[in-house]
Amino acid sequence: MYDIFGKYGAIRQIRIGTNKDTRGTAFVVYEDIYDAKTAVDHLSGFNVANRYLIVLYYQQAKMSKKFDQKKKEDEITKMQEKYGVSTKDK
Repeated sequence: MYDIFGKYGAIRQIRIGTNKDTRGTAFVVYEDIYDAKTAVDHLSGFNVANRYLIVLYYQQAKMSKKFDQKKKEDEITKMQEKYGVSTKDK
């Protein structure tokens, strides 16, 4: 990982997903945002060990929206259970 991504700038950190839902993913943190942009431009679609890389920017705003939506869905489900409301068509 350091050999592939290190060509585009100084790397601060690489975190590899180990859980069932994050396996096959990694976060690469660069010291400089411009190095990250260069890596995204050059490595997206790059073939490594017969697998293609998908390189994206982490966007905290999008991730927090997903979390907020999930939280609201959970609250609605709890309220439906509490008051005996069903969303199934009868």
